[in-house]
Amino acid sequence: MNKSSYAMALTGFVAAAVMSIGSAYAGAHMSSFYTSGRLNDGGPIKVGINHSLSGTMAISETTLKDVMLMMIEDINAAGGLLGRSVEAVVVDPASDWPLFAEKARELLVAKEVDVVFGNWTSVSRKSVLPVFEELNGLLYYPVQYEAEECSRNVFYTGAAPNQQAIPGVNYLASEEGGSAKRWVLLGTDYVYPRTTNKVLRQYLYNVLDVAEEDIHEEYTPFGHSDWQTIVTTLKEFAAQGKNTAVVSTINGDANVPFYKELASQGISAEDIPVVAFSVGEEELAGLDTTNLVGHLAAWNYFQSVDTPINDKFVKRWYEYIDDPKRVTNDPMEAHYIGFNVWIQAVRQAGTTDPDAVRQSTYGQTVTGLTGYKIMMDTNHHLHKPVLVGEVQADGQFEIVWQTDGPIRADAWSPHIPESSKLTADWSYPWVCGNCEEPKFTPGENPI
Repeated sequence: MNKSSYAMALTGFVAAAVMSIGSAYAGAHMSSFYTSGRLNDGGPIKVGINHSLSGTMAISETTLKDVMLMMIEDINAAGGLLGRSVEAVVVDPASDWPLFAEKARELLVAKEVDVVFGNWTSVSRKSVLPVFEELNGLLYYPVQYEAEECSRNVFYTGAAPNQQAIPGVNYLASEEGGSAKRWVLLGTDYVYPRTTNKVLRQYLYNVLDVAEEDIHEEYTPFGHSDWQTIVTTLKEFAAQGKNTAVVSTINGDANVPFYKELASQGISAEDIPVVAFSVGEEELAGLDTTNLVGHLAAWNYFQSVDTPINDKFVKRWYEYIDDPKRVTNDPMEAHYIGFNVWIQAVRQAGTTDPDAVRQSTYGQTVTGLTGYKIMMDTNHHLHKPVLVGEVQADGQFEIVWQTDGPIRADAWSPHIPESSKLTADWSYPWVCGNCEEPKFTPGENPI
């Protein structure tokens, strides 16, 4: 049996062994994931929440703290976990990347949490990674990212580039999406945009046969507000006789003045469509979207998804948050999936011990808000569907394209030569996130 077949057989075996705990909210206050039980509390199970509640990333991260608090409230109403209550331990790293690491250590050491859900930017994730690996903590990371990483202490519940960025580019290059031939890659100046665009450049060169002169790449600091010159340059680049599209990896509150400048300079989606990978319903809530109708975002979930499970989730969210302006978005669904995966793994392991939970996580399957069955793979990434949505005047997205079902994440990009030979597989006997070859041949004694 070759490595691929062995891994597929292993994950299939694990998935078959997992108890089906349900897939939809059952009533206004209680998910059917959270089987009701008698609470015999021997001390709370502590869940750390490490999201920016202030600073430039608060616009995106505050709502992730809120959805975690909602789900923790729901599981406690359903009887808790392992007969114990679940306690949220919230910290504010304030959009300060080194502070994320300090807060992670505080959660794991001083607060003695059992698991952490948190982070948004890749630079913040890179900051906390050594802490989780040193202390053997578990982090569930809910945001699309550049991949090129696979830690045994992180479960990546957002999209890898082949689950968001590449499908988004493919859509814009298609006849349906406008047949783009020239590409503007705009991003915030940190690891996620630069690495994602490194992957996209190779994809544009080698798969879509795009010439170097037909790619313009530019980066700005976090919180950048003066977009006039960049948008003018964008217009000049597009005025070369070829259909042009913008791929945006702009993060945080810099998106607000960027889209305002597009509208100010009269750029519509028909002229130069923008596909964003970090703009969802939450970011659009701060904009007048009248002039942005038709611009795009690629995600794995939109609030406008028409499924019974999503209808119940959105209803529960508005009931909990009591604010009609507070929308749902993709990273919220990633936390929803990740939290339920962790709950199922803890129940299967019968403990919150990180090593036991890690092993019982592989193969766990949850019904996502899109209605698809979402599985956690042994590469610590989820199989996820991809959706492309158009901005509507009400700040929601109309889904214009989606995959037929979930696709497996590439932890290491096949489009980057040095990454294409690496394997991410934490199942026995490989147990490695960046190996070139398996350490052992299946069936052989590894000792």
